[in-house]
Amino acid sequence: MIGETQMGHTNATSNTQKMGNQGKPAILHICLSTGWGGLEMYPSRMGKEFIDKGYRVFGLASENSRVANAMKEAGIDVFTVPKKAALFGPTLFALNKWLKANNVQIVHCHKSGDILISALLSLLTRRHTLFTEHMGVKRPKKDIYHRWVYGHVDQVLSISNETYQRNIKALPVVENKIERLWLGTYIEKKTFDEENRPHLLASEYGLSHDTTFIGSVGRICDGKGQADLLAGFELIAADYPNTHLVLIGGLNPDEGADEDFSNKLQEKAKSSVFADRVHLAGYRKNVPTLLEEIQIVCLPYWNEAFGLTAIEAMAQHCAIVASNTGALPEILEETGVYCAPQDPQSIAAGLKQYLDDPALMAKNAQEGYLRAVEHFSMQGHADKLEEIYLRGI
Repeated sequence: MIGETQMGHTNATSNTQKMGNQGKPAILHICLSTGWGGLEMYPSRMGKEFIDKGYRVFGLASENSRVANAMKEAGIDVFTVPKKAALFGPTLFALNKWLKANNVQIVHCHKSGDILISALLSLLTRRHTLFTEHMGVKRPKKDIYHRWVYGHVDQVLSISNETYQRNIKALPVVENKIERLWLGTYIEKKTFDEENRPHLLASEYGLSHDTTFIGSVGRICDGKGQADLLAGFELIAADYPNTHLVLIGGLNPDEGADEDFSNKLQEKAKSSVFADRVHLAGYRKNVPTLLEEIQIVCLPYWNEAFGLTAIEAMAQHCAIVASNTGALPEILEETGVYCAPQDPQSIAAGLKQYLDDPALMAKNAQEGYLRAVEHFSMQGHADKLEEIYLRGI
């Protein structure tokens, strides 16, 4: 039996969507993840963009998940299920009936496991199906099962050149059905200067407004390199007493953190010789404002598929130290200073480049901002995605 919460309707949401242009195809975003990170944020962000463009947007998500809640907050009608297995039966037919009633013509998937659901839906009603490969495939997926599942995908979107190359090699999809589409972020066109820099962190931690903040944003887990950054900061902290380290990211599993890693990181921060200058800020909703206060953003990610935090930091005029692996060099090009991941000495050297050369810090911050405006705006991304959607209708 399909409960009301599974259908995910609210009158406010439905009324908002009725204002859309009925001549435009309706879109379904599938994201059954129960985690919370850039991948999980994407459907609600793009859903809102397309509602603003006059489209009707729908979602399929896990019950009581942060994905489902974010979709609803964005004005998306959401069909929720207690778990994916619920869709291997009558619920799938109820979902398909709901999609047909709303004339949904485009299905956009965001996790590889969710492609199976779109493939099953295709057996009932054929729709134009896209998959944004957010992670970067690391192992070949050319067995019989994956050939069948991906056979129902019309277009694979790779979020970087790095993942594009991986996807061509690993996925059972012809090359002309795979293309690169960089992600985007919200960018305010404005002039940055020290006089207008916010001081929320300084006030929160009782610090002077001239404090130099080194920060990182990301899921608290091994691959984001927070422990490596902490070790690198400890190598230089004595020489730069005005610097403070701020690590932004949820510390609990329900906020996306790896619980074991988070606990170890918190212990390392507490036991550090510079514990009074290390701040685990936890999950924050005002990340753009906080980034504007952070002069140096360090992203020692082990093998990043894109680097959403990188473009968010570029948009806020931050100088960036980034890993020399994965997609980060592609995103930053000449606007960043690079380090080797999992190497505190290399991370420390990257930080020192900026701390010893304020002119380089200012130059890279400004050039990174201009690069973000040109290549990584949310509006630009949405416009390109719209072209891809309409190409298949």
